[in-house]
Amino acid sequence: MRASALLVLMCVTLVCADVKPQKDFNISRFAGRWYRVGLAYDSAHFAPYRDKVKVSMGVVTVLPSGNVNLSMWDATPLGCVTQVYHYEKTSTAGRFTYFSRRHSMVKDITVVDTNYTEYALVLKHRVFNREYTQVALYAGRTQTLRHSILQRFKAFALSQGFPRESILTPPPAENCPPSGSG
Repeated sequence: MRASALLVLMCVTLVCADVKPQKDFNISRFAGRWYRVGLAYDSAHFAPYRDKVKVSMGVVTVLPSGNVNLSMWDATPLGCVTQVYHYEKTSTAGRFTYFSRRHSMVKDITVVDTNYTEYALVLKHRVFNREYTQVALYAGRTQTLRHSILQRFKAFALSQGFPRESILTPPPAENCPPSGSG
């Protein structure tokens, strides 16, 4: 199997202060379609929904201001739901912020490492009233990924302290986004 891109989103509060963005980050090369094909999340509130997670699709669009919109399509029991996240650029290339309506706070996004064609590592971070950690694996352009990349994702999630049962590689979503979207 061939994957044209990989994106790992993670929210790790213990290492955030030391994380630097990709050197010479280029947002226009980063733009495009991504599929979330893996997720590690150990929230007790999320645990009952682990078996309901499906592959989701997102499209990163660069705005003339240098800010970014991320449109995400997620399959839910209520159908295919679309959300748009607006990432504000900062003075550092590869670093963004966004307001989380779900948590009512600003979160930080840092593109840690990418070669723009095969993979990217992105850190989401914000200290809440407890430690939150999330890792997501994205494959660009298709919903399939090389086994070695999936293994690397799982090893990374384990190295961040996730229990095996919180590391998911969900099945594809049917008709989400609906044909013609994205």
